[in-house]
Amino acid sequence: MRYSIAGWFIISLLFACQAPDHSPKPRGFFRIDLPEKSYTVAATGCPFLFEQPTYAKLSPDQTDGAHPCWKNLDFPQFNARLHLSYFGINAEAPLKQLTEDARTFAFKHTTKATSIDQVKIHKPEKKLYGVTYLIHGNTASNLQFFVSDSSKHYLRGALYFHEKPHLDSIQPVLDFIQQDIEHLLHTFTWK
Repeated sequence: MRYSIAGWFIISLLFACQAPDHSPKPRGFFRIDLPEKSYTVAATGCPFLFEQPTYAKLSPDQTDGAHPCWKNLDFPQFNARLHLSYFGINAEAPLKQLTEDARTFAFKHTTKATSIDQVKIHKPEKKLYGVTYLIHGNTASNLQFFVSDSSKHYLRGALYFHEKPHLDSIQPVLDFIQQDIEHLLHTFTWK
């Protein structure tokens, strides 16, 4: 009986000493379920209209010093927010200064950005002119824009994720929300 127990013990040791496969596993990210695209007209109460995604929530900006027509378009499912800041063009806020401010805000990200693409917005039939800034890299804001009618109205937008910026992990959501912002700009009209 002792021999068979010792034999089983030796055989167990031989099989147990084989090196298991300990290869490193790639780091994974959570699966993101993207909703189906659908839109509704946003009730802004301001001198502009646009269509917003039905899965986003428009609310007034509650920060100190916020103007009445500063809005936040929240994407709660993605922990993202599009800040919208409206200004009436006048002597205190001339168009040149507003557009320069938008450019400055976008280019503050150059230290972390790998590139910044500028896409011109030119829709004379809607009196809509501006620039979209597509900021590539691990930056706090990857998409910003401004639009104006060049005489009375000006709106600036900036998209932020409430996460530490890792472009490789937010890229699918960024692409998804970028389509929504393109739709917003396509349907945008001044009142």
